[in-house]
Amino acid sequence: MRSVEDHQQAVAALFAPPEAVKVAVADALGLVAAVDVRTRVSLPGFDNSAMDGYAVLAADLADATGDHPIVLPMAADIPAGRTDRLTLEPGSVHRIMTGAPLPDGADAVVPVELTASDSGEGRFATARLLATPEIRFTAPIPVGKNIRAAGSDIVAGEVAIRAGTRLRAPQLGLLAAIGVTMVDVWRRQRVVVLSTGSELVTPGQSLRHGQIYESNSPMLAAAATEAGASAQSVHFVPDDVDGFLARIAEIAGDADLIITSGGVSAGAFEVVKDALTATGGVEFVKVAMQPGMPQGCGHVIDPSGRAVPIITLPGNPVSSLVSFEVFIRPPLRKAMGLAPNREEVHARLLDPINSPDGKRQFLRGVLGQSLGGWIVEPIGPPSSHHLRYLAGANTLIDIAADVTSLPDGWIVRAMRLD
Repeated sequence: MRSVEDHQQAVAALFAPPEAVKVAVADALGLVAAVDVRTRVSLPGFDNSAMDGYAVLAADLADATGDHPIVLPMAADIPAGRTDRLTLEPGSVHRIMTGAPLPDGADAVVPVELTASDSGEGRFATARLLATPEIRFTAPIPVGKNIRAAGSDIVAGEVAIRAGTRLRAPQLGLLAAIGVTMVDVWRRQRVVVLSTGSELVTPGQSLRHGQIYESNSPMLAAAATEAGASAQSVHFVPDDVDGFLARIAEIAGDADLIITSGGVSAGAFEVVKDALTATGGVEFVKVAMQPGMPQGCGHVIDPSGRAVPIITLPGNPVSSLVSFEVFIRPPLRKAMGLAPNREEVHARLLDPINSPDGKRQFLRGVLGQSLGGWIVEPIGPPSSHHLRYLAGANTLIDIAADVTSLPDGWIVRAMRLD
């Protein structure tokens, strides 16, 4: 049998290096910047007020006290968005709103809460009622107080986003703030998932004896989406070689990767194995692991003649998803410029475990922390149809192929799924 490590290499070899494309910022969420993005503008682009208040010359308020306030006339209103350029004359103030451009000559902003109009109130509404508002100040203010200086966030010409940065909400906000509409990113991989089996029924329909609801396709599509790809599941095909090949031909043109589940074992009616063995280009092997021994990978040819990677997974749901985690997720993410794998930690076993000799086992578990570090509790039997326990797990316990049993308290490797 092939080792897990050898099959990981075979699967990884199917993927091309990341490809840079230019996309709209609105479509870049979750993608990785392919090049540095430099800003052409500074943030802020002009000195502006950090408060609703009054733009002043600090020197005018140097002697202000509660007992001897300084009263200055309000000469102008500056709302956010005002585009003409004003100059503040000594001995006067301008009422200014948060984000509004600071007038020339002003060197501080006094918050409205620290002032009063000549009616004894510091509310803007009150000041608007006065024919010639006069504002009373009862304390001095330092130069530069409550001013956002031009370029204090970022200066034109600086790198705003480094190559290799995954673009999340804050990064997209920064790109928008510096006026970027298109960004160079590593292209998102297009994954198409196809399940096979005459026994499969779409959820919501009635089951007949011998039928089961189809679950692998939406599960694997969700796993690919979670990994950062653009994934879709297409309707399963029954156990028919011609029907399977026709479906592959339909979907291959829109795929960077095709994932199938089922039909790869050694029994009869193994439609995926039968079909792709006949056409060539796909290698079917047994991998020394539990769950997920039967595997296949290679290429199919789309109608245009392009070789499309295809990875064929076993049909049991636990085998299928564990195989995705072990073989597909790391190179799929790497092909999009993303960190390739899950976090692995060392954890203390809370229960003893047994493992088959000669097979690397990926056992479902619940990972937690104690004062002594990570702890992990194995859950459920190792059988590959127990999807319930996989749904309740947040880790896969990685047991080496030459280990047959481990006592509780032993330190094991655990791959976090959360």
